[in-house]
Amino acid sequence: MQSENFLTAFFKNLKMKNQKGVRIVFVMYQLKTSAAFDSAHFLSGYQGKCANLHGHHWSLEVCIQGGTLQAQGTKRGMLLDFSDFKKIVRRLADDFDHALIYEENSLKDTTISALQQENFKLIPVPFPPTAENFAEHFFQLLTEQGLTVCQVTVYETPDNCAVYTEGK
Repeated sequence: MQSENFLTAFFKNLKMKNQKGVRIVFVMYQLKTSAAFDSAHFLSGYQGKCANLHGHHWSLEVCIQGGTLQAQGTKRGMLLDFSDFKKIVRRLADDFDHALIYEENSLKDTTISALQQENFKLIPVPFPPTAENFAEHFFQLLTEQGLTVCQVTVYETPDNCAVYTEGK
């Protein structure tokens, strides 16, 4: 996606109506897609069941936004092609699929070595692997890939989720 500074986008998308004064509306489009992955984790130092190794079917929901639709080409009238958007989010979910995600320095070196010798997929992260931290982590990873992310929701179970957004 093309990036433009906030003021340029703001003035491009400003619409005014003259009906008993001036009404200003900021136009913003949002797209949302989702993907899922299965992984194991544990919460080191936690007092409760989640201190034990367990798994989840995580669902990742990503919302992007922008004020300008593409004006030319085959993607005219689109903020971003859903096919491209879904591929990016699916690739991220696939990277975490069927892995043991653990906080760095929470396992003994001998444990990590034994798991590696068994060819287990291990993903160390620099934070406790909670839904809240995953939501922020995925937000940052997708932003680094050039998406204009406005919100990431991570479902740990069908009824429990964490939402991360940044005020701009």
